Amino acid sequence: MSENKTANTEETKVDTQAEGQIPAGDDVQTEATLESAEAAVTEDVTALLAAAQAEAEKHKELAMRIQADMENLRRRTRMDVESAHKYALNKFVDALIPAMDSMEMGMEAASKEDATIESIRDGIEMTFKQMLDVLGKFSVERIDPKGEKFDPKLHEALTMIPSPDHESNTVVDVIQKGYVLNDRLIRAARVIVAQ
Repeated sequence: MSENKTANTEETKVDTQAEGQIPAGDDVQTEATLESAEAAVTEDVTALLAAAQAEAEKHKELAMRIQADMENLRRRTRMDVESAHKYALNKFVDALIPAMDSMEMGMEAASKEDATIESIRDGIEMTFKQMLDVLGKFSVERIDPKGEKFDPKLHEALTMIPSPDHESNTVVDVIQKGYVLNDRLIRAARVIVAQ
């Protein structure tokens, strides 16, 4: 029986070798090689995972910083817009104040006993010129269309009168001057037009 057993073992070895399997003595060495390969792969995967996590954390911090910057920009922009709306007329008011001062001094001068009509008129004309200069500085133009052709875009006809001295649709008289701001009509000139 012992011979039979030895023959079976020999046959098994030969069968195993024939099938391409590793002989039984090499199993321990192969298992150690597999374990070291698995350990190396695990280390590599762990290192790659750690690198990916560090990269993700860096991108997360960058995204949070950008989000904070955007929020600060929104807040500053909102405050700038509110300030612009609130103080939009600041330069205009600064330019208008001297004309108001002149008008006030003219009223004080007119209330004095030694005031003459001529000095009051001169003061009013100077103040009026100052006001026109302020308006001109801010691109406001007066519309005084007397003698011009009627333009419905810029003029408002209050009435039409027969006038042999004027052509038809010509502005005969201006009741109230118009104003334009940067080529945009603010108030139409109110006029009387020839029929």
